[in-house]
Amino acid sequence: MGATTIGALVGGVIDSMSGDDDSSADGAIYGAVAANVLKVVLPVAITYAVGWAVLRGLGELKDAAFGGDE
Repeated sequence: MGATTIGALVGGVIDSMSGDDDSSADGAIYGAVAANVLKVVLPVAITYAVGWAVLRGLGELKDAAFGGDE
């Protein structure tokens, strides 16, 4: 199953648990949209975090090897 389908299923279940209305279709739509957004945002955020950690580690390594600015 794709992430969009799972997001729609989870969104529909969460919406039906609230008991506000008879239809869980709007929750399924919100879940599908959220899944698609997370498919894009999550890899970008993880890539940024790993890149930042690598650059920071390289900076610390350079300071340890050549002496930091004191």
